[in-house]
Amino acid sequence: MKLMAIYATTSIKSKKGLMIKNPKKLGVFTLAMISIAGIFNLRTLPLMADYGFASVFYYLLASLLFFIPSALTCAELATGWPKTGGLYVWIREAFGPKIGFLGIWLEWTNTVISFPATLSLIAAILAYAIDPKLASAKWYMVSMMLTLFWGTTFINFLGIKFSSWASNIGFILGTLFPCLLIIGLSIAWFASGKPIYIHFSWHELFPNFHLAHAAFLVGLILGFSGMQVAAFHAQETQNPQKDYPKAMMTALCVILGLSILGSLAIAMIVPYQTLDILTGLMQMITIFFGKFHLAWLVKIIAILSAIGALASLNIWLIGPCKGLLATARYGDLPKRLQHTNQNGAPTTLLISQAAIGTFFALIYLLMPTVTSSYWALVDLSALLTLLAYLLLFSSVIRLRYTHKETERSYKIPGGNVGVWVVAGLGMITCVIAFFLGFMPPSQLKTGNIFLYEGFLVGGIIIVSVIPLIIQNLKFDHSGL
Repeated sequence: MKLMAIYATTSIKSKKGLMIKNPKKLGVFTLAMISIAGIFNLRTLPLMADYGFASVFYYLLASLLFFIPSALTCAELATGWPKTGGLYVWIREAFGPKIGFLGIWLEWTNTVISFPATLSLIAAILAYAIDPKLASAKWYMVSMMLTLFWGTTFINFLGIKFSSWASNIGFILGTLFPCLLIIGLSIAWFASGKPIYIHFSWHELFPNFHLAHAAFLVGLILGFSGMQVAAFHAQETQNPQKDYPKAMMTALCVILGLSILGSLAIAMIVPYQTLDILTGLMQMITIFFGKFHLAWLVKIIAILSAIGALASLNIWLIGPCKGLLATARYGDLPKRLQHTNQNGAPTTLLISQAAIGTFFALIYLLMPTVTSSYWALVDLSALLTLLAYLLLFSSVIRLRYTHKETERSYKIPGGNVGVWVVAGLGMITCVIAFFLGFMPPSQLKTGNIFLYEGFLVGGIIIVSVIPLIIQNLKFDHSGL
């Protein structure tokens, strides 16, 4: 009951102790856009385009095994427990405070670890708009990454409504517009009767699966993770029980549609080739627009793509921090981390997160091979995410039995059997993907296999032990 009381309030306590009513309410469109901007990006399109028409099969398979189960699971949990904190609240209600804290810790940690990879990608994209040689200049990479990181951190000081508005605009300009432009140009290319590089047939739709490609397919599955990011802001919605399921279904359809059409559009125009995992997006854009004699657009699209990636980064800067704020208010973290400004932004947590992310960014730049280092961080982030999703899927099953009386405006269809099928499918997928994630991609030179595996195993152990240590500390939360 105490947990419910903490999240029931819609007011914010200012630094002076005054109670300020929080008028910032998010609608279905904004909530859906938070999920779309946080999940969909252009980076995976050129990689999936290499699979040609078979990319449709992989997208649909990933949707069936992971994307749809995660969306349905988050919809039920968010409408049953529509409190700010999202994943933390759900797991805590199901398994208690220790496992709840572990869940949000895994979510937050995998996000922070992924920040340097995302920032390096954005900096490399911007280098194409200025001078591609800058992508190998460490002074440029350091200054650009840290400027972008701290800049987006301070944007979130202005509150969730402004932050969401900035992310929505960035997504529309930097992700949606380039994607629709690529799709439109490919349709015009096809309609004009010009040759294309893929064949639309049943034979081409079903691929010959190679285990060597497993790591990138795991990346695709994880590319569909993040439906829970909007739930961190459930309390800022007008009617979370009704608005959240609508937003999730909208986001699911838009993300899947853009992913399939975008990958096919590229596969039609760009001949099959192995693209660099870090700069593959800009390689693809250069080739694609060169086919249409629109080379002058490359720098413009590069800037827009960087804005789109930055919008996605901005979503993940604030979301998990809201989850950690919930743990701090319940005494799992020091009380001083509870501080929010007059806009309701968890400023202390945001600054702490930026400081830790800065450390990871500087360490990342000291690694010898940029591309393999980029993938190692992405892979570790993916493995931590899978562990968090295992707890998420387990929670929706357990809560069906332990909290039967809790009203849910949306429930996974089929009763208890239905929730076992949907969440069970998601859990099995997470387990399989987790073990496949330890296989280095055949397309990358990751060096010594034991060092690579040791980095992943060691990272998982360290991240998992830290919350156990924190749980043994007693923090003062007498003011709650």
